[in-house]
Amino acid sequence: MSQQIAPPPRVLTGTQKAAVVLMQMSAENAARVLAQFSEAEAEEIAAEIVRLNRVDAETAESVIAEFHDIALSGRRTPLGGRGVAADLLEASFGAERAAGVMDRVTFTAAGRSFEFLEDIEAGDLVNLLDGELPETAALVLAHLDPQQGSAVLAGLDRSRSVEIARAIAVMGTATPEAIGVVAETLRARVGTSGVPRRAATVGGLQPLLNIINRADVATERAVLDGLTERDPMLAEEVRARMLTFEDLVTFERRDVQRILRGLDAAVLARAMKGAPAPVVEVVLGNVSDRNREILQAESASTGPVRASEVEQARAEVVRSIRALEADGEITLRRGDDDYVD
Repeated sequence: MSQQIAPPPRVLTGTQKAAVVLMQMSAENAARVLAQFSEAEAEEIAAEIVRLNRVDAETAESVIAEFHDIALSGRRTPLGGRGVAADLLEASFGAERAAGVMDRVTFTAAGRSFEFLEDIEAGDLVNLLDGELPETAALVLAHLDPQQGSAVLAGLDRSRSVEIARAIAVMGTATPEAIGVVAETLRARVGTSGVPRRAATVGGLQPLLNIINRADVATERAVLDGLTERDPMLAEEVRARMLTFEDLVTFERRDVQRILRGLDAAVLARAMKGAPAPVVEVVLGNVSDRNREILQAESASTGPVRASEVEQARAEVVRSIRALEADGEITLRRGDDDYVD
């Protein structure tokens, strides 16, 4: 009797059922069907194919019967997994788009291993990770929501936060087994139960940048200063790739207008204090006449402002930009991006 890996049909979601149906089909036919979905829908289905991996014949037959499409001849165990999902996505959307979708699927699946940490306060997470190797703590923080990760980083002492920040930046691919061991150990400590999902992830600068760009100014400065002492080249690379208030000049006009629309005038006026002329021109050139008057009046009324207040205001602008980017409302562009005619 084969071991049942997928859940019984009565608890399968619609996305899971769609994944099971595609797993019964030839790669060519499945690719044609998958191409009818939006990219977001295809991404969800691909994620379920990865997670299901193998489906027992009884579950597969029940799902197929529900769709009234085909009747299985004999019992077989359809294959899922990363390879199947990757092949279907490539056949449906092409190699480049498929690679991007699979990267997101992999990262999302990896993050689910640590879902049980989402509701834990940052201070409790600091205590939970106390005594763990920097590499272990880095693995966990890289999979947390960046806002939660930055709060944890801010709660650590300076030397510890620098060690973990560096470990995130230089971290390579973690095996599913390693992630499983870490997640299961932490799960046991917080008194929960269950087996972590299989996952894989890649560390690197982006998870660290996501965390730092959501941290407060003091935490950002402490981490960067510490990295400068320990690994100057890495610190320079992090600084070069960090989003700053001055990066407003790199955005498309419509994105600048969307960013400015959601900002408090007082915060924006403080952020503009001492800013380079091109940045000031971009801001004033992308607000209404009325808002331009408000900004100029706000700036004149406040007079000289402490440098720390300016930094804090600019950090708030950066956090707003990151939030809009995460919601897909704007697109970040870096100076080293390549363009093809």
